[in-house]
Amino acid sequence: MAGTKTLLIVYHSLTGGTAQMAEAARGGAAGEPAVQARLLHAAQAGPAEMLAADGYLFATPENLAAVSGQLKDFFDRCYYPVLERINGRPYASLICAGSDGHNAARQIARIATGWRLRAVAEPLIVCTHAQTPEAIAAPKRIAAHELQRCSALGEALAAGLALGVF
Repeated sequence: MAGTKTLLIVYHSLTGGTAQMAEAARGGAAGEPAVQARLLHAAQAGPAEMLAADGYLFATPENLAAVSGQLKDFFDRCYYPVLERINGRPYASLICAGSDGHNAARQIARIATGWRLRAVAEPLIVCTHAQTPEAIAAPKRIAAHELQRCSALGEALAAGLALGVF
């Protein structure tokens, strides 16, 4: 479709929580016909996908107070190849955390600042309260009201891209 914008959603998920959040965001974005929402696992996304997109949503679990290794690998592989080529594009982030999530959000913000991306929403952090080794490793089920928040973020990003707001 002529004039179609692309929202690239890059995620990593080990126990399923972040994948559910990213899927919900894609579902929210899907309601905007002028935007193609591409959902890619961090291992599948690279510089070409970054350059082809008009906006970004980065989704990660917080592991040991940091972004996941797979999302960090994506950032490492893409950082220099897209540097100075994506300035000003909008982004937001989704964090699935056991207790806090803010450090992972700060890491994404630092990388996005280096790329000169424009934050268009506060980081959306969903806390699972997983604190024991067993709970941390267990498959996650994100509550419906949290998934609705993720969907609304995807919808807002898509609407902003379609309207040319960002």
